[in-house]
Amino acid sequence: MIRILIAEDQRMLRGALASLLDLEDDFEVIGEAGNGEEALKLISSLEPDLTLMDIEMPVMSGLDVAERLQQQSNPCRIIILTTFARPGFLERAVQAGVQGYLLKDEPSDRLAQAIRSVMGGGREVSPELIFGASKGVNPLTEREREMLKLAATGMNANQIATSLHLSYGTVRNYLSEAFNKLEAKNRVEAIRIAQEKGWL
Repeated sequence: MIRILIAEDQRMLRGALASLLDLEDDFEVIGEAGNGEEALKLISSLEPDLTLMDIEMPVMSGLDVAERLQQQSNPCRIIILTTFARPGFLERAVQAGVQGYLLKDEPSDRLAQAIRSVMGGGREVSPELIFGASKGVNPLTEREREMLKLAATGMNANQIATSLHLSYGTVRNYLSEAFNKLEAKNRVEAIRIAQEKGWL
């Protein structure tokens, strides 16, 4: 029996997924989460074999959860479900060790087949997402991405410097380099570009 957790912030979609998967003889949905933080706690307490994870959830994104699980060497396999083929998302998912990356409008039998494949050690990615990923490679370094993510929360350069134990000048240099790479005029534009491309 494959024990599955569903992490999706839209309650109706979450319920529909649970009902569909429960029809399969070898699947058991053992829990549901409405945001990334809740998903992380349930993965730790329920120890599912596999988590179906939406990317864009409140508190923590599905990719944030996957990256955290990788740091913890958690054995739970992850299939990301997404609506959009944003270039940076697939790149981040691969780096976070995600085993599956599928569009939400895939047929239900394709999802069931992907779950079994991933549990057997395979990887599953929707062809449209691979095509979308080839359109742009993330030019930002990990540090630049970290700075922009903090800036996106409303922190200014001084606050970022304090939180990361860096000098103000160092933070300003990282942000300036990120703006240049993204060809952005200012912080707001840089954050918007990076978010739209899935690089944050």
